[in-house]
Amino acid sequence: MPTPPSEEQVLSWFDDLSNWGRWGDDDRLGTLNHLTPAKRVSAAKLVQEGISVSCSWDIRTGQQPGATVESQRYMLSTGLGLDDEGRRGLMGQGRAGGAQEFIGMVFHGYDVTHLDSLAHLFWDGKMYNGAPASLVSDRQGALKHDVLAVSDGVITRGVLLDIARLRGVDVLEADDQVYPEDLEAAEEAAGVRLEPGDVLLMRTGEGRARREQKRDYNPNKPRSGFQAACLPWLHERGIAMIGSDVAQDCSPAGYRTVHMPIHMVGIVAMGLWLIDNCQLEDLADTCAKLGRWEFQFALAPIRFQGVTGSPTNPIAVF
Repeated sequence: MPTPPSEEQVLSWFDDLSNWGRWGDDDRLGTLNHLTPAKRVSAAKLVQEGISVSCSWDIRTGQQPGATVESQRYMLSTGLGLDDEGRRGLMGQGRAGGAQEFIGMVFHGYDVTHLDSLAHLFWDGKMYNGAPASLVSDRQGALKHDVLAVSDGVITRGVLLDIARLRGVDVLEADDQVYPEDLEAAEEAAGVRLEPGDVLLMRTGEGRARREQKRDYNPNKPRSGFQAACLPWLHERGIAMIGSDVAQDCSPAGYRTVHMPIHMVGIVAMGLWLIDNCQLEDLADTCAKLGRWEFQFALAPIRFQGVTGSPTNPIAVF
């Protein structure tokens, strides 16, 4: 087992791995600057079988494991009672009818598959590129680094590194954290190498446990994930975005002040975009069946002004 970096070392990465000013003082894309038009074109050429695979969990109403607040759905107009005298529905009276609802959720947490924007986290009162944290307010939301920075979507090459498969286990144990050496071993096993502009999806197998245990699954338990040591590796490789079947960081991470180093150093210093709580079981099965661990990756957030992220449905296309 590699030696984890000290807390002092992790803290130094806020400066050593910083991308502040690298792409200009007004940069909103962070590591997505590695994603070029040529990269999108090459990713499109990976589509051969015409198979698409979702990497998201269903969003259900009611309390779910890991949810900060339960997702809500209130029906405003339904198909009930259409024959009742005097009923006026969405389209008034008569032969036509329709349904309409309100939905609401807190997507940050351990339940919903979601994208973290660069406004999601602060360090020493700053967001990515030095923007003051005060630009995120209760009245106006995020005036800087909201999710609209990626309103045109993300299309690039995606690579699945299946660490659980590499280990020969269903689910990684909590103390079996993922280091750069593991990522490189998974690259070798898959016959791929991550390059600038790629999206890295990393599987720990937690999705399998969540699917099997259903409502009994406890996402607040200790879990594996990216060890902080992966941060320089992600920076060096020019990874545009990462996703995992956990919320990226191993939990607990083992640091007193930087309790989620992948989130904190990644988002604030590097401008790294994160996709938390992916459902990677179907993708892993498809990759194994096809013998291919690279694919065209597509993601589009909800274009909601001032929001610090978005529920999302990442798609892999083979």
